[in-house]
Amino acid sequence: MSTLSQDKKPLVIIFLTVFIYLLGFGIVIPTIPLLSVQLGASAFETGLLMSAYSFMQFIFSPLWGKLSDKHGRRPILLFCLAGEALSYLLFAQAQTLGFLFFARLLSGFFGASISTASAYISDVTPANERSKGMALIGAAFGLGFLFGPAIGGGLTIWAEHLSTDPYFRTSFSSYWVAGLCAFTFLFALKFLKESRQFGTTKVTEQTLFKRLIYYFKVDTVGPLMFVFLLSSLAMSTMEATLILYTKDKFGWGLKEVSFGFAYIGVIIVITQGYLVRKLIPKLGEKHVLRAGLTFMTIGLTGIVVSDSIWILALAQTFLAVGVGFTNPSTLGSISLLTNSEEQGTVLGTTQGMSSLGRIIGPAVGGALYSALTIQSPFILSGAMALLGLFVVITIFNEIPNAGQILKKKPDAEGESTTDAKQN
Repeated sequence: MSTLSQDKKPLVIIFLTVFIYLLGFGIVIPTIPLLSVQLGASAFETGLLMSAYSFMQFIFSPLWGKLSDKHGRRPILLFCLAGEALSYLLFAQAQTLGFLFFARLLSGFFGASISTASAYISDVTPANERSKGMALIGAAFGLGFLFGPAIGGGLTIWAEHLSTDPYFRTSFSSYWVAGLCAFTFLFALKFLKESRQFGTTKVTEQTLFKRLIYYFKVDTVGPLMFVFLLSSLAMSTMEATLILYTKDKFGWGLKEVSFGFAYIGVIIVITQGYLVRKLIPKLGEKHVLRAGLTFMTIGLTGIVVSDSIWILALAQTFLAVGVGFTNPSTLGSISLLTNSEEQGTVLGTTQGMSSLGRIIGPAVGGALYSALTIQSPFILSGAMALLGLFVVITIFNEIPNAGQILKKKPDAEGESTTDAKQN
């Protein structure tokens, strides 16, 4: 084990880097619908604008991961942080809908480097702590989405006192996000060290869809990627319609919804920042993953039968804990099953599955909500989580546990060989 892997400092630095980046993302999210409407966007165009970011992540997460395998994590992360700062400056300057789309596409292009952060975690953690390390990214996500929208709302209120120009009010927070990205770039430039230890394995040159087919054919890795896609689809389908559901069924407004999402964020932070890091070393990835998908299924179907705020809150608690268990254990298991020379590529492809879910889920959820019943998106989400649980049960014996790892490495033809994990 290298000294770098034993040192906790790289984990702290990558956590802060991801947290600040996601804080900026959370800050700007509430302004996107307002700004798009000011620029004449229809509801459909606003939805496309929200999906544009995830679309670019789906396309380019594997690319950044592959480039980081080839050239190192540090240069990719630094380049993309600088690009993020530029994209938010352009977003703040947008005066037409077309330019706004360009800025969001550019932001998604650079933001797809979150897969490289996952690969960085895999580089600096020993095998028996891999999923605990992945949970740090989940905790950074939760904290970013917990504080980001609140800070963004405060900045918007401040902007209203500074100017009556509607464009200034909606773009003001974007300048702050650009500043956060610039600060993160300088922070990483000084403190973030290269984690990639280059070997002799050649990084395969494949297109996105060839990589998807390649990894989906790999034993255990392919099914786990499918589970990650199902989990993302289930969550994004739910998220797209939960606000409408609470408004129509319980009469909730913006304040109540904000507190509701903040509660979910707190539970996810506690789960991934503490519980996962305690339970995985004791139980192993496979047991935590199975429990996570079980809790997700209970939480999503619990929304369907919620006839009071308290039952809904209980369902959301199960859901938040389930998500907190599922994501890091899935990513950690895939990392453990993959050759160290292609961590960036496989984790980038896996994160692409999450982005694909966030592209499809909102459209499906919205269509079901308006065409069928208000419960139908949550029924479908619960069914997808249940399907993921069945997949995990099917391959349960092949999923690695920290400390007792059999590592499957794809060979050149896409088949797998099994090696003992070396620490």
